[in-house]
Amino acid sequence: MKKKLIIIIGVIISIIILAIIFAVIFYSTNLKSVSNVSEDVPITINSGATSSDIGILLKEKDLIRNEVAFKIYTKLNRINNMQAGDYILNKNMNVSEIISSLQEGPDSKNATVNLTFLEGKNMRWVAKLISQSTNNTEDDVYNTLKDESYLNSLINKYWFINDEIKNKDIYYSLEGYLFPDTYNVKKDASVQDIFDLMIEQMSNKLEPYRNEIENKNISVHKLLTAASIIELEASNSEDRKNVASVIYNRISKNMSIGSDVTTYYAIKVDMGERDLKQSEINLVNPYNTRSSSMNGKLPVGPIAMCSLDSILAALYPNTTNYLYFVADINKKVYFAENSEGHQKNIDYLKKNNLWYTYD
Repeated sequence: MKKKLIIIIGVIISIIILAIIFAVIFYSTNLKSVSNVSEDVPITINSGATSSDIGILLKEKDLIRNEVAFKIYTKLNRINNMQAGDYILNKNMNVSEIISSLQEGPDSKNATVNLTFLEGKNMRWVAKLISQSTNNTEDDVYNTLKDESYLNSLINKYWFINDEIKNKDIYYSLEGYLFPDTYNVKKDASVQDIFDLMIEQMSNKLEPYRNEIENKNISVHKLLTAASIIELEASNSEDRKNVASVIYNRISKNMSIGSDVTTYYAIKVDMGERDLKQSEINLVNPYNTRSSSMNGKLPVGPIAMCSLDSILAALYPNTTNYLYFVADINKKVYFAENSEGHQKNIDYLKKNNLWYTYD
């Protein structure tokens, strides 16, 4: 009987030892990184989040192997100072490294910021936004746009980018190629890092239409150029398609496009700052489509970031006989087939207090 009891006790002890060994292996294994490959993951820790809340969130983001092991680690090490905020963590970080980053807080090297780039804004606006929200200066933006090796790398990587972006008359090489959207980036991200995200998003947006674009008798550069004008001249899909038809109709008739937005861009004055001077309207410039020197031509390059809707309007314009358009103060666009009809539209807007004037 005594011998049997010793055997039972021995088995129980063995089971306990095995359980402890298994628990130790489970615990230590689940403290390791989920991957050996670097992959950034943006994450937001909300104010008031507990260690359990954070563990669940990290598991959902596939940044840790097991939330229970994470919670045990925080309890054993008495960790209670993880800070709320936006972070970019990496899947090759282990639990200790993740917690260290969360203890350092969002002002550490992993701090992130949301950059919202708006349709219709130009590169000068982009440079200001990046300089205000990240560790870059406006000069960093402009220097990146002049970086020959960087531009060549983009030309080699993307089917829709070619040597046209390096035309010496273009103000900013990547104008129009950066897709407007909200991007979560590290505060210390380089301008190239930010541009890479935006160009990759442009690639994603254009790819479904690649065959149609390549079959059109227009380069992507010219398509984006037309789309950027459309973006600034109209605010809804139907108007945009009609504006596109005006642009192409005038080019086909060897007329100048006659768009004020291109003149503002040419003189580097933002829309709404003031009215144009006659000397500026007549300015011979590869962007200024008010000049007779630009008969039958698009500007040398895009003048703003444009939405997918404007790109599609440039790709699939309405078939019309329109040659003129004018917008009222509410951004409604009026179209005409001839100068007489266009003047009637202008007279109507002025008579009904719909004509836009600068203060």
